[in-house]
Amino acid sequence: MNNWNPRSDHVVSFIDLGTNSVRMMVVRLNPNYSYTLISHEKEVVRLGESEFGDNTIRREAMDRTVLVCQKFVQLSKAYGADEIIMIATSAAREATNQNVLVERMREEAGVELGVISGIEEARLIHLGVSSGVDLGTRDALFIDIGGGSTEVIIGDQERYSMLDSLMLGAIRTTTMFIPEGHKGPVDENLYNKMKRHARGVMVHTVRSASMVKYDQVWGSSGTVVNLAEMAARAYGGRPGVLRFSHLKKLASMLRSLDLASRRLVPGINPERADIIIAGAAILETFMEELHIEELNVSDRGVLNGMLVDYLSGIDGYPHAQRMSVRETSVLQLGRSCNLDEQHAETVMRLALELFDSAKEIGLHNLGAKERELLGYAAYLHDVGDFISFDNHHAHSYYIVRNADLLGFEGREIAIMANLVLYHRKRPPRRKDPGMADLDGRTQQNIITLSAFLRLAETLDRSHAGLVSGVGFTKKDKSEVVLEVVAEVDASLEVWGLDDDQKAFYKAFDRSLRVRVRGAA
Repeated sequence: MNNWNPRSDHVVSFIDLGTNSVRMMVVRLNPNYSYTLISHEKEVVRLGESEFGDNTIRREAMDRTVLVCQKFVQLSKAYGADEIIMIATSAAREATNQNVLVERMREEAGVELGVISGIEEARLIHLGVSSGVDLGTRDALFIDIGGGSTEVIIGDQERYSMLDSLMLGAIRTTTMFIPEGHKGPVDENLYNKMKRHARGVMVHTVRSASMVKYDQVWGSSGTVVNLAEMAARAYGGRPGVLRFSHLKKLASMLRSLDLASRRLVPGINPERADIIIAGAAILETFMEELHIEELNVSDRGVLNGMLVDYLSGIDGYPHAQRMSVRETSVLQLGRSCNLDEQHAETVMRLALELFDSAKEIGLHNLGAKERELLGYAAYLHDVGDFISFDNHHAHSYYIVRNADLLGFEGREIAIMANLVLYHRKRPPRRKDPGMADLDGRTQQNIITLSAFLRLAETLDRSHAGLVSGVGFTKKDKSEVVLEVVAEVDASLEVWGLDDDQKAFYKAFDRSLRVRVRGAA
């Protein structure tokens, strides 16, 4: 458990020293239990370059790495970092001169370097990737191909049933099979040798994974992300998904090119051009052996896992409260925008009461997914106040639409963004810019749900929580009765409902009659 008591801002820098690159993320932890990303940096250093023959880090590689880490530490301090956490993975943990690297980091960069095991690396990868997707209790297979090692995990949102780390990576395999200085194409025979080697290293992992059922497959790391980007440019497909058939065609194309031509392939990171073929061989072999037709791609990894691990040790943060990915990301966004949490929670409660009671009397037939999105939108409806109260519904739309909320699909984010946009002013129209690209059913759902959100917002317009309960009690062909329960005078809230009549009629083709009673 971390000892920090969040009464004031606290800036933490996380640095991941990998075999291929150094990554840094600087985060400000805020007193309201949110966090703000201040900086995200990456530099390719090739710490593992030419290492894996004798497990010795070369002086030039160590010099490059120490220099970059010095700069990152200086940058962290410039951002006000009170704490710097640096870990190293495959290249450092296997090096016979690991102690030299650790001592140089202490003396020259002024930071303690923690060298973690492969299993701990796998645990952090699982934390990092799973914290960005909505898995619930469904199991997923995670494959992360690094420069020196590959981590394989099976687990759900919070727990894992398998953690494995293999001495198999893009730099390691390149060093083993492609002669130093080779700049020509890679022939099929050599590519197949890399695949046979990969198959031998992963045989026990594949056997273990084959005995477990999982619903999804996720690939992470720079290698996987870059392969997916190139495949999408060349062959299309769904965003964020890499198909096995596309990977095979891509690998064949890449190895037919010399190094200079490879660097020009659309979507490639030129700094990976020399090791990308080995990375493709490893991933292709995994997908073959485990009969994976497609995998989802994540750009999250160890660094994100370090942050989640840190936050989970602080009471009050959503990560420590075992919230779902969706709940955590919504709460984080709201708090980072300093919303009025009491009002947000009241509007969310009222909106869900309206949704439930409307369903009970047959006013709609929407399900649990739509209810969940309504609740999140209700919580976030005022985040635009962070920019300006004037036109804040439009600001709220922009923030929700572009906040990269974790665990949500693009369509779900579009629904929530439109709901917060239409919680005030005029009702939604199908031809509106935010609506026009959505299908007819989704448009109608937004019209329906926005009516509930508008009513809920109006019923707490004073932000005083005067309305203790609300619900639709009956309907006929022309009218619906809304019962409002309040222990004190809530006439201002009830009066404001007149402005929501048009939106209600548009959604349900009925007028609204309001009945107020005191609490029982």
